Amino acid sequence: MNNLGKRIAKLVIGAAVAVSAAVAFASGGGVGVTAEEALQKLLDGNKRYLDGQMVNCRESNAATRAGLANGQKPYAIILSCSDSRVPPEVIFDQTLGEIFVIRVAGNVPDPIVLGSIEYAAEHIGTPLVMVLGHERCGAVTATVDAKGKPEGNIGKIVKAIAPAVRLAKKENKGKSKAELIEAAVDINAKLVAKNITKRSSVLKQLAAEGKLKIVTAKYDLDDGKVTLLDDK
Repeated sequence: MNNLGKRIAKLVIGAAVAVSAAVAFASGGGVGVTAEEALQKLLDGNKRYLDGQMVNCRESNAATRAGLANGQKPYAIILSCSDSRVPPEVIFDQTLGEIFVIRVAGNVPDPIVLGSIEYAAEHIGTPLVMVLGHERCGAVTATVDAKGKPEGNIGKIVKAIAPAVRLAKKENKGKSKAELIEAAVDINAKLVAKNITKRSSVLKQLAAEGKLKIVTAKYDLDDGKVTLLDDK
């Protein structure tokens, strides 16, 4: 193929990708996607990540960006830790416009975080919230190690995670520090998920109407797998 033919081929492929992105925006996202389907899409993406077969991340290009320039319809909301090793777009192999990500140390919500979740759930129609903790979380570790009442803004994070640590200590007497931290990570994610609807009447109503599903999960730093946590 000569240079002109190659340039034409690139233009055709670029146009096709742009059309595909526009169609995905118009028909995908929160519209027509159930919470169960959204969850499966996340788990399928994590499997591609584990297998080294990532596809969607590579589509974060100009054509995809152009197709989303006028709006978004993400199918899942991810509340995750700010840890640099746990970027949801990567570990779930997602591209632009697919997931609404809120990141904060210890994946704990304050009113601003709750308002962000409300925006995506109520105004965009996103049907799924995932509270995502991760192995060896630094914020949880700091809370386990905390002495007295930590001050400052970091102290507010420790205070938010403290109930999970207290419960983990109660339920895991005699366990090692590492085991205690992992138990606290799990409990913290579950408490956050439970408190989302307690602290937000908007999200409580959406969940009661079956328009919103909230799940908890944990990311393994060693193997990269995301595992759903049970409700216990």
